[in-house]
Amino acid sequence: MVRDENKEREIARGLLKIKAVFLRPDEPFTWASGIKSPIYCDNRLILTAPEVRNVVENEMAETIREFYLQCEKLMGTATAGIAHAAIAAHILGMPMGYVRSSSKSHGRNNRIEGELKSGDKVVVIEDLFSTGGSSIEAVKALREAGADVLGIVSIFTYNTNKAEVNFREAGVDHRSLCTIETLIDEAEKEDYIRTGEGEKIIKWLREI
Repeated sequence: MVRDENKEREIARGLLKIKAVFLRPDEPFTWASGIKSPIYCDNRLILTAPEVRNVVENEMAETIREFYLQCEKLMGTATAGIAHAAIAAHILGMPMGYVRSSSKSHGRNNRIEGELKSGDKVVVIEDLFSTGGSSIEAVKALREAGADVLGIVSIFTYNTNKAEVNFREAGVDHRSLCTIETLIDEAEKEDYIRTGEGEKIIKWLREI
């Protein structure tokens, strides 16, 4: 669910403009998992595009204000969600921290960085939902540390069936600023891809 359809479309156009999302139905990318994919998303490019960044981070903050009113602290996923959590936390005047993919092997062996007290009401900030696996692992770590995780907000989602199943089974509320369906609609309007190619991409994502 998105908060504002007009903002969603603005974000979609921004992601396409700065090439944060690539669509290549005929020349698939290879994900880190080895999966051949017709789409690749690199939201780190948002950080170097101030105009797009301002829209994304302000919409992130507004989403938290509207849907997670009780939120006391933001926690970014390492590494992609850290910067976005920091900027959104600055806008909201909230503390933030981040969750590592695994505990450090030195020092205090922390997995969660930043002060976290039992009962803290937290929203996790993620850059992208694909299958939801890494996001849910971050939630589990926070819950084990005593946090009350209200939900996860991502910039973009592939809207895969697997992610929906994983979030539902983990009991995690989740929202995104922009969906693959809207991005593809804007991509076809702006001639980033040919009409009809978007259907191939959606079909592929539904079959993951």
